[in-house]
Amino acid sequence: MARGKPSSGIQADQIVNVTSDKFNTLANAVFKLGLLGALLFLSACSGLLFYPDKHIYRTPDQAQVRYENIYLNTPDGERLHGWLLQASPPLRGVVYFLHGNAENISTHCGNVLWLPQQGYEVFCLDYRGFGLSSGKPEMAGALSDVETGYEWLKTRYPGANTPFFVLGQSIGAVLSINFVGQMPPHADKPTAVIADAPFSDLREIAREKLAAGWLTWAFQYPFSYILPANYDPEDYVGNISPVPLLMIHSVSDQIIPYHHGERVFQHAGDPKYFLSTNTPHTATFSIAEYRQVLLNFLANPKRSPL
Repeated sequence: MARGKPSSGIQADQIVNVTSDKFNTLANAVFKLGLLGALLFLSACSGLLFYPDKHIYRTPDQAQVRYENIYLNTPDGERLHGWLLQASPPLRGVVYFLHGNAENISTHCGNVLWLPQQGYEVFCLDYRGFGLSSGKPEMAGALSDVETGYEWLKTRYPGANTPFFVLGQSIGAVLSINFVGQMPPHADKPTAVIADAPFSDLREIAREKLAAGWLTWAFQYPFSYILPANYDPEDYVGNISPVPLLMIHSVSDQIIPYHHGERVFQHAGDPKYFLSTNTPHTATFSIAEYRQVLLNFLANPKRSPL
């Protein structure tokens, strides 16, 4: 037997083919796993926008806050539920609170339960599919729900004597900017808008999340373009002016990075103010200093609250 030849009788080109086949099988498996991961992410991306919970975990009276259950019918036949938190007199204003993408008002209203003691009534609305509200959540429907709640509030507090504020957090901030930014010029607009931790561009944040994983990195561009592009706050925030805007974003936000808030703020018109915080996502009002900034803004929206 000549030296250097495989004793098993397998030829070198066969070894190359076997290795290549194994490599192709592995690469195919990795590709499929990445594809599955990307699809799961995008499926969660609608869930990233809306991840409702029907269970009511707590009610405002457990925090010694008086409240009223409110039920509203939408133009397309859904029934919405909300809580109207009753203020301690004298009444200083009304805050329309739009919560984040997960759970329901029972887990988010803790962010605003302190406002009634400061003289502000707060209406917390559950979008369709959340909490006791009927239907299934989706962006166009949620915007319609925001309008339904707004029109009801305006009939309850008619006239220009009561300051009226829209306060949104996370997806609620996105809805706030979209809603007020698309109001007709002569509409009955709010006194001011507070937007806490919105994304600037849905496709951009999808790409950022996909790029963070090595299995999904290659899919960041093709799959992000499946998402809708007509609800990006940067496209509507400029239309809010001359209604004053308080933008809030945390440098420590791990859900929606800080640069999204900066970018939305850049597109906004005057008067506008930016509160840079250092808390987890939408935990702004757990800090007394940040509560005071909001109170300053509610008291005089045309003057810097910082």
